[in-house]
Amino acid sequence: MADSTGTNPNAIEEELMDELDEELDEELDEEEAEDQFGDDALTAEALEGQLGLNALNPLSEEEEDLNLDEIDNILDLSEDKYPKFTLAKNKARFLRMVSWYRAKEEWIEVAPLSGVTKLFKQQTKELEGIRSSKLDYEMELETGTLTPSQRSYRRDELKMCRVQEKMAVHLISKLQVKIKSGRR
Repeated sequence: MADSTGTNPNAIEEELMDELDEELDEELDEEEAEDQFGDDALTAEALEGQLGLNALNPLSEEEEDLNLDEIDNILDLSEDKYPKFTLAKNKARFLRMVSWYRAKEEWIEVAPLSGVTKLFKQQTKELEGIRSSKLDYEMELETGTLTPSQRSYRRDELKMCRVQEKMAVHLISKLQVKIKSGRR
């Protein structure tokens, strides 16, 4: 029987009951998951945080890119072997860094000992800052509370820190060799 609006009250009531049943089923499923897996139901975000995976990119950083630990000097890489960055600003920053570090390595060969010592002190101090930033990004990524876009940004910044740390360590070692040989 239809009311004055032309709708069947029984059909509306049945539709509401179906919606309530679906909601109850979802709540029961969540409660069963909590009972089975502990206090918190395992959600996709929780799994992502536990496993350290990016929901949009399930490959780990090492699988998608080169392993920096295997590279002695990033400056020896050809352009096609350079690390890949998601953010354009990091690509540009990386290329500027490569240029700067190359120039410094060439400069070391002809530089006076006082200049080499000064650069050594500056790079050693800068390396501390790089490592601090790297630890901050690692800790943020481990929390699992970031949105996918924040996570992507932090991963890119972490990769930049790792690359910069690698280049700085290589330069510092060359500076140390120059300082030791210059003092003999």
